[in-house]
Amino acid sequence: MSLTYASVAAPSHSALQVVHRNGPCGGKSVSKLTQLEVLVQDSLRVASLQEKVSGVSRGNNTLLLGSQISIPARSGLYLGTGNYVITIGFGTPTKAQTVIFDTGSDVNWIQCKPCAVSCYSQQEPLFDPALSSTYRTFTCTAPACLRLGKGGCSGTTCVYGVTYGDGSSTLGFLARDTLTLTSTNVFSNFIFGCGQDNKGLFRGAAGLIGLGRSPYSLNSQVANSLGDIFSYCLPSTSSSTGYLNIGNPLGSTVFYTPMLTSSLAPSLYFIDLIGITVGRYSFHYSGTVITRLPPAAYSALRTVFRAAMTQYPLAQGNTLLDTCYDFSNLESITYPVIKLRYTDLEVTLTATGVFFVISSAQVCLAFAGNSDSTEIGIIGNVQQRAFEVTYDNIQKRIGFAVGTCS
Repeated sequence: MSLTYASVAAPSHSALQVVHRNGPCGGKSVSKLTQLEVLVQDSLRVASLQEKVSGVSRGNNTLLLGSQISIPARSGLYLGTGNYVITIGFGTPTKAQTVIFDTGSDVNWIQCKPCAVSCYSQQEPLFDPALSSTYRTFTCTAPACLRLGKGGCSGTTCVYGVTYGDGSSTLGFLARDTLTLTSTNVFSNFIFGCGQDNKGLFRGAAGLIGLGRSPYSLNSQVANSLGDIFSYCLPSTSSSTGYLNIGNPLGSTVFYTPMLTSSLAPSLYFIDLIGITVGRYSFHYSGTVITRLPPAAYSALRTVFRAAMTQYPLAQGNTLLDTCYDFSNLESITYPVIKLRYTDLEVTLTATGVFFVISSAQVCLAFAGNSDSTEIGIIGNVQQRAFEVTYDNIQKRIGFAVGTCS
């Protein structure tokens, strides 16, 4: 679909390439997802996060789902996931592995031979630890094993295990090996899980890199060299490329809001979403792929947005997105500006942050309501597109910059 969207306002580092798994930049296809399948996976992802933070007192807290290196990042749709992926290297000699990166996860893991129980299909050959001269496992009494808190033992070898709220899981040996982010950024003794029993919605990716706030996450393990700060640009289309940046953000002008912490989920990132503006209307908000709002906040947003879009024919919604339009016979549209207001910061969304395109005949408002007011709000990755989003764990702040990605 080719449409022109016009918004109407009221009176030193390492970067990794990010791509979407369904994009043409992703290499060979394992199993592409439809947009509807992306929404189904997203609902399961939300269930996982809600389970992790159940019991958190919401208030205004919203969950936000950083010398430097920059790694290309892509949409993972071409592999069969709605998440974003990077390609990095494990072992000596290094073997390329395409992995999901996730700010809501702590443990890094990839599928490994001999895959003693179960492995799903992935793009690259399975990592074979027997072929790496620097691969080592941990004993059950090693400090890294004792601190893990999510594993056990197989004989004297440390075992890790993670079960996600959507039913996905991984189980295997806690190991360390050389990690290659770029040709000039190589880290020895990187701790990760060597998965022997892996199930769930990872479809095509070799595993997962965690960017949470635990000592096992990627950003924590390279902090001594690069600083505990990272940023990313999520590509706005499946054919474009973004990046995961470790170290100082690339943007010259970054606007920040405080990074908040919950004692019940200390490894997750929280921010205060204090209000939303739609066109000339503003209301107070007392935050995956799609942003989830408390029922009352979403109802207010939907009402004002629909009132500003009455000139366009409504289309049938689906189980998640209930405000959809048929733009199939149009070359251009106008829509009301949507601004997300955080503490000390206001973010104006681009068209890619306002609409979720299922087809030209079904273009939906990319927001949804939680089932009840006790659930935590979640800022989805759709609303983060076109921004460089920075997680500064040193100064405890989260920032947004424009003009550094598309």
